Amino acid sequence: MFKRISFFIFVNILVLITITTITTLLGVPRYIGDGGYWALLAFSVIAGFSGAIISLLFSRIMAKWVMGIKLIDPRSPQTDRLNFVLEETYRLAKLAGLKKMPQVGVYDSVEVNAFATGPSKRRSLVAVSSGMIETMDRPAISGVLAHEIAHIKNGDMVTTTLLQGIINTFVIFFSRLVAKIVSNFVREELSYVVYFLCSVVFEIVFSILSSPIIFWHSRKREFKADRYAVELGGKDNMIHALESLSRNIKLVDDRQKSIAAFKISGKEKFARLFSTHPPLEKRIERLKSL
Repeated sequence: MFKRISFFIFVNILVLITITTITTLLGVPRYIGDGGYWALLAFSVIAGFSGAIISLLFSRIMAKWVMGIKLIDPRSPQTDRLNFVLEETYRLAKLAGLKKMPQVGVYDSVEVNAFATGPSKRRSLVAVSSGMIETMDRPAISGVLAHEIAHIKNGDMVTTTLLQGIINTFVIFFSRLVAKIVSNFVREELSYVVYFLCSVVFEIVFSILSSPIIFWHSRKREFKADRYAVELGGKDNMIHALESLSRNIKLVDDRQKSIAAFKISGKEKFARLFSTHPPLEKRIERLKSL
């Protein structure tokens, strides 16, 4: 299950724990306790959205670092395949009306996949795997790139951040409530330590338990991105791209599953509740019915 948690959720949890840990060590919960439930809710909103927003702001930087992405420099000579990826991404981005071209990069992996991320439409990144460049033909690559540009155009990272901020708010609020209840059952001199430890543990547990909501949103946005990709690059290219992905679905780099929710395809290996992507067959079927 943990392998299916997206990179964004993982970073968000780390940031969330860091924020709440620092505020706890500074004694902020003591002041919140005096203010009652409304003060706790206000703190939960601020801390919750801070965690999601920080995750968003660093999404492009962290993706480059984790995936080992090498940017394609438009000013330097490249291979024909890399040139095509760069030029096709720019062409589709212009068709989508993006005012600033996304960064385009390649990560070394046997898998056939791609993803888009970034804090905004003006600071976005499209990354493709070396396996995709070597395996797919140009029409299929074009379909994949159209799908990723669609994610950027639709502002999917921002909507995910807003949803994650709401979830974080409830996670912090209820984890503090439960931690307070637990701390009431221990000696007074240990209550604050127990409260601190329980709040961290329950934040992690509640974050994981609420992750299916983000996964549900991820599956919905895939269908929307597919439809917009058809407008950008054509129905045949998009169907051809998904069919190519379907033929190569087993070529997945196990080291890089943490960012699965950002990629164009995902494996249905686990329960549908924790799947970041709908089945490729269902996506192809929907496109054919357009």
